[in-house]
Amino acid sequence: MKTVPTPTFSWVLLSPKYWLVWLSFSFLALLVNVLPFSILKALGFGIGRLSQHFLKKRADIARTNLKLCFPDHSSEEIDNLVIKNFQNTGLAIIETGMAWFWPDWRVKRHISILGKDKILQQEKEGRGVLVICCHFLNLEMTARIFSLFAPGYGVYRANSNPVYEFIQHRGRTRKGHQMIDRRDVKSMIKVLKSGNRLWYLPDHDYGRKNSVFVPFFAVNEAATTTGSSFLIDMTKCAVMSGTSIRQGGHYTLEVGDDLSGDIPRRDAVTAATVLNQEIERLIEKEPSQWMWLHKRFKTLPEDSTQQDRYKTKLLTN
Repeated sequence: MKTVPTPTFSWVLLSPKYWLVWLSFSFLALLVNVLPFSILKALGFGIGRLSQHFLKKRADIARTNLKLCFPDHSSEEIDNLVIKNFQNTGLAIIETGMAWFWPDWRVKRHISILGKDKILQQEKEGRGVLVICCHFLNLEMTARIFSLFAPGYGVYRANSNPVYEFIQHRGRTRKGHQMIDRRDVKSMIKVLKSGNRLWYLPDHDYGRKNSVFVPFFAVNEAATTTGSSFLIDMTKCAVMSGTSIRQGGHYTLEVGDDLSGDIPRRDAVTAATVLNQEIERLIEKEPSQWMWLHKRFKTLPEDSTQQDRYKTKLLTN
């Protein structure tokens, strides 16, 4: 399979227009390696609360998503979730530094893993695993934890800034993970057919093309990618969720049961429904840690009773 090559260093990357990027990541690396986690957490939460004052449209998007998904929640409950979501968004910056720059011994002090044997057993049997991840804000930490016992292949989108890309690619691959370009479906299939692990995130709205409309929480018709179903059909791989939840200063990575037996071949609607149910189960563990700031329902079903409601509540944000 074809992987995304590691960006090579050139003197162009030291151009003055990139100095701020170098300085920012150098400061982040120093910060996460010098300060204790309690202070890092407080700092991240503070960044998140401060950003809420400047990202009012994103706050409205998060509030709308939460109201659509949890219509029984009171306005106060929704507002509290939005505040916590911004706090966790700020902490995500710090967690990225932890994932990319912490040594293994420090990562191990803050984690536990549930269901590790499930995914390793698939490896022993030579069966590929489609690892269903969610856009939890600690996603970089989840990937780092997996690298400690089950490295694999991530679906990758390169950054347009060459210095950011230089640092990002090394941060994500320095402990054994490899990257597959998000448009390289052939390589994804090869990864799974060869008995390896592929990390895949089907929980965002990727547009109308190659999507079906299935329930997501209280939204009956949420655009959901059919890419998962295609990969499962082509490779007969195992399908297991893998997400970490942070409680205090501890990250618990949970590897889910194999869902492939619940997903019939060539049935994209059932596949998307099953995976959304699994994603809902994970989000319900700690709703404030999922990425609600993304327009999850921007793609609207045609001729749907939801159309006007979405337009007024979401598209105007």
